[in-house]
Order: sequence, then structure tokens, then C-alpha cells
Amino acid sequence: MKTYRGATEPAVKGIDVEVPDGELVTLLGPSGCGKTTTLRCIAGLESPDEGRIRIGGRTVFSSEERIRVPTNRRNTGMVFQSYAIWPHMTVLENVAYPLRVGRISKSEVRQRVNDALDLVGLSELADRPAPNLSGGQQQRVALARALVSEPEVLLFDEPLSNLDAQLRESMRQEIREVQQRLGIAALYVTHDQTEALAISDQVIVMSDGEILDIGPPQRIYERPSSHFVAEFIGLANIFEVADVKEDGGLMTARCDLGTIRFPRDPGALSSDEVSVLVRLEDVSLEAPGPSSENRWPGRIISALFLGTLWDCFVDVDGVRVRAHVPRTAQPKAGDAVTVCIRPEDCVTLLR
Repeated sequence: MKTYRGATEPAVKGIDVEVPDGELVTLLGPSGCGKTTTLRCIAGLESPDEGRIRIGGRTVFSSEERIRVPTNRRNTGMVFQSYAIWPHMTVLENVAYPLRVGRISKSEVRQRVNDALDLVGLSELADRPAPNLSGGQQQRVALARALVSEPEVLLFDEPLSNLDAQLRESMRQEIREVQQRLGIAALYVTHDQTEALAISDQVIVMSDGEILDIGPPQRIYERPSSHFVAEFIGLANIFEVADVKEDGGLMTARCDLGTIRFPRDPGALSSDEVSVLVRLEDVSLEAPGPSSENRWPGRIISALFLGTLWDCFVDVDGVRVRAHVPRTAQPKAGDAVTVCIRPEDCVTLLR
């Protein structure tokens, strides 16, 4: 737990995070949810009020045992949002900087720097002044500097937020490839859900200093544990339902669209508040037709072309339904359609 001086609520409450060797675990959540504070506590840049932190089987912080290992002795490598590149140094000098505090020969320093630069594809730029690098190259220098001391865990604090969209996409792939090649444990902080889903072995969703959900990216996306996680991860239609009943191996309930059927969930029978989540790509728009099981007539309000798909809003008797349909569909505002949702694509959310 960590509470900043003058604050009435803890920035981080009682959380339990484990990052196995060889895995990349992401802390994901909105600004102020406690993810960066958690990372800084692990790095030793902040001191928790209570709890214990272990790195590589060694306790580096314990409130009960009064242990607080300094940052420079925790054997972590950290990549910051701002790169933190020294402008008066060359690429080689920046990467070598963490090794200058140890008793390492010049030949070993050079070898380890060369190895780190090879990993990030910057060997040819070793003697270039740091200010002459692009944003992506500076981030590679920051990654090489984090790796050169051969840490037990890599820590990333929103490392790609200063890059443009295309460069961000290529850099996240490079980070993932380097991490997997080395088989090193990594803890990654971001508020970008796409980034988290793309590179993580496990995603931890945080809010108000607490963990709300933890699991593989696909499970977090397809079967979120709560309304908050469902709305924060990806885009979805969420329908409040009532009068839930079992019917022929499925559940039947009332929602604003009419009757909706979804997979059997015994918890939905006993909960006072039940919702059904449907991801946008699981909504299909078909030719006009009569209402039937999970099929409702509607009219397209708007259709935005996003390159790989169409983002459509459909009016169904006063209710807006959003759908992502293939770019070959050619939907147009004003078109009459039938909104179709397969029961197996519905996910129940219980409160």
C-alpha cells in the first residue's frame, strides 16, 4: 500500500502482482489508477507504506522486516516515458552509463554495450551524438541502456506515449521481440488498451489503486469481469436486462431491444443487476426482415469508413446499436437493416 503525503486515499491499495520469468505483464488503467506508483515502488523510486516486494527471489522491500534495498542494488532496468537520454553523450556513452558505477573493465563495458546495441538494432549508430537521433532511435537507446546491466526484470513506464501511431506500433513489436529473445521478466505500464492487448502475456486492469481483473489478453477482452473492464477494454454494446429465465439450454431476458437470448449463466438468475455485453465485431447487419431470435429491424444512422471496416450506428426502435462491419459491406446512412447477434457472442456481466 502507498499513500502520498497530504492525500486522503491510497494511490495503491492492497494489490498482489507476480511477473514470472520470461513473461511480459502489463498494468493497464486510466490516469491516476496507481499503475505508475506500483512500478516506481518496485524500482525503489517510491517507498510503500506497507507490504513486501521480491525480485528474483530476493526481498528488496518489507515493511515488517524493515528492508529497503536502494534502487541501484535492485537489479532492474527501467525505460521511462521521456527516454531520459543524456544530450551531451553519444549513443555508446548513454548505453554505457549504468556500467560506470561498477567495477567493470573497459573491454567488458564495450562488449556489453555492443551486445545491447545489437539487440535493438543500433550498432551502426554507436558514435552518433544523442541529439541527432529520431524519437524511435532514442527509445531504442533507452531500451539498450536498460538491458546493458543484465537486469532480472525490465520496467517500462509508458515508453511509447511520445511516439506517433505508426512508430508506436513498430516499437511495441520490437520491445516484445527483445523481451522474448532474452526470456526476461517485464512489467509494462500503459493506458493504451491496444498496446496492452498486443504485447502482453497477462494484463492487469487497475482502477482507484486496486486490481479489477487479471488474465491473458484474449480472456480479458472476450470475458471481462465487470462493467468497468468491459468498457475500458475495447468497444462494446452493453444492454441492461431483466426477467431472466432459462429456456432450452440458453437464457432469455428482456432488454431495450426486445427479447435477447444468451448462454446459460446460473448467476444471472440470482443477480439483481444483469447486463449483456456484445462486442462491435459480433454485431452483423443483414437485409431487412422480421424480428426473430436476436434479430431486430433497424435503420443506419451513420456509417464511417475506417479503412479496414465500417463503424456503423443503427437505430433500433429508439435504441442505438453500434456495429463494425467489413469494408466490403458498403453500408449507407438511411439504409434499412436487420441487426443480428448470435446468442453465443453475448457475454453476461453481473454486479
